[in-house]
Amino acid sequence: MEMKGTASQPLPCSERIDPYGFERPHGFESYQEMMNEYVAVLNRRSMRWSKLLQEKPRVYKNLTVKRYVRKGVPNEHRARTWMAASGAEERLESQPGHYQSLLAMEHDSKLKETIRTDMHRTFPDNVLFQSRGEPSLQRALYNVLVAYGHHNTEVGYCQGMNFIAGYLMIITKDEEKSFWLMDALLGRMLPDFYSPAMMGLKTDQEVLGELVKAKAPAVGQLMAQYPGIWTLVASRWFICLYIDVLPIETVLRIWDCLFYEGSKVLFRTALTLILHHQPEILSARSLTDVCERFKQITCGAFTLDCHTFMQKIFTEPGSLSTATIGKLREKCRRRILEEESGRP
Repeated sequence: MEMKGTASQPLPCSERIDPYGFERPHGFESYQEMMNEYVAVLNRRSMRWSKLLQEKPRVYKNLTVKRYVRKGVPNEHRARTWMAASGAEERLESQPGHYQSLLAMEHDSKLKETIRTDMHRTFPDNVLFQSRGEPSLQRALYNVLVAYGHHNTEVGYCQGMNFIAGYLMIITKDEEKSFWLMDALLGRMLPDFYSPAMMGLKTDQEVLGELVKAKAPAVGQLMAQYPGIWTLVASRWFICLYIDVLPIETVLRIWDCLFYEGSKVLFRTALTLILHHQPEILSARSLTDVCERFKQITCGAFTLDCHTFMQKIFTEPGSLSTATIGKLREKCRRRILEEESGRP
């Protein structure tokens, strides 16, 4: 199930195509400039990770590894680290042949058609997913999504999952690993994000609203003027796990922490974007203005410099405990259920 090429051998950066296969007709110079500076950080991290994994070949959770993950996992060690940290490796080892049996079974025709429809919409600007490309990841992506749809019948398939599976394929170059990482994300870390009612997603959008009220009261006050605003501005951030919202290097660094520390990092990222751009957001005078500001704050030098951005997400929002997130989720979920059932 492994594709030609490996995660440790990304594409050479040339012809305005980045190492992950994305064409960059605009902003390629600023991307290259950032990467020229970032390469020193990458080389340093790569040496330290290689030394760490030489001493202890399996990735265990401890303070040293947590610190290393927050500073960035080198691309050649990403698949291995994500698999171990998320529990996906354990699932794969405990259910050998499960992925292959899902591929071999008879598949639901409606599910297949829905996934096929989304194939050409999945990263059309990435040479790895273009059907004329050789080898194309399109078939592998289709396999992962069909298998997952039959593995988790409650979720099946919904838009957004194609992009997540696509990123996993870019990094792992392995269908089975991508499948089990999907299982870790959608089944355990983000339950109910992609189910038909999307209760997990709705809840976390409201949790973000509560956190903003506490940590950026002026922005919280502004947003309170517009009911349902968090669905408009944050649903794409969460449902796509920042894919096509933030630059790819930054998204991958967020995912390093997501697989290691869980969904809390999604809130840290959102809060950092909001806290860092309070003056711009507060200048909004209408709902359209607010939506436009939220698009603008994801672009530019602040988010492109992934190393500095990741340092900020663990400092700017301040304390954010798992217990706090848990309590807010309970509160918001209860409120959503009451509203949906029409009770006061």
